[in-house]
Amino acid sequence: MRRLLGACIVALPLLYHCAQAQVIEFESNGLKYQTLTRSGVTVMFAQMPSHLHEYAIIQVAVSNGSPGPYVIRPEDFSYVRHDGEVIRASPAHTVINMLFQKGSGSDVIKLVTAYEAGVYGNPHLRSTNGYEQRRLAALAMSATKVRSAAIASALTLVQSKLAQGESTDGAVFFVTEGKPLGPGHLVVRTNTDVFEFITVSE
Repeated sequence: MRRLLGACIVALPLLYHCAQAQVIEFESNGLKYQTLTRSGVTVMFAQMPSHLHEYAIIQVAVSNGSPGPYVIRPEDFSYVRHDGEVIRASPAHTVINMLFQKGSGSDVIKLVTAYEAGVYGNPHLRSTNGYEQRRLAALAMSATKVRSAAIASALTLVQSKLAQGESTDGAVFFVTEGKPLGPGHLVVRTNTDVFEFITVSE
């Protein structure tokens, strides 16, 4: 029993290293992305350079290559800082309410511009049911003020049930008092998988 336990303890760092090795890093339009696949589901993210009010923001894309449906929601995302502090992402309805109340400023326009540059310029991101579809729905609104707020809120990743072959994208918001997320790493915990990304030092 002791030998078995000792073998497991020796093997754990190797398993952790293998899990980490599956993370792929690349740059697109000035954003540094990490992508990881578990059970046929691929999660990709990059930290956005700007913040909005009290939120730091990441851009996320999820693609379902598994045989069955896959549910993803903002609350599945946590950021673990180097000091051990865990920041859980805000629910979509909280962020959308904030955007409708404060979504007319130039900071929102800058955020939308930066997000679109990342989405439209990234050859690895092909969303079937994400920001672009939500943006087009928002453009159909007649009231200009409501429409601009709706376009801003279309950025927000909302709970999605992805069928096989479907994908989505959106922004995930973390309350940080307007400060950067800082050194740490992203963890995504769904009902079926845990995605743990490489530590970001900056």
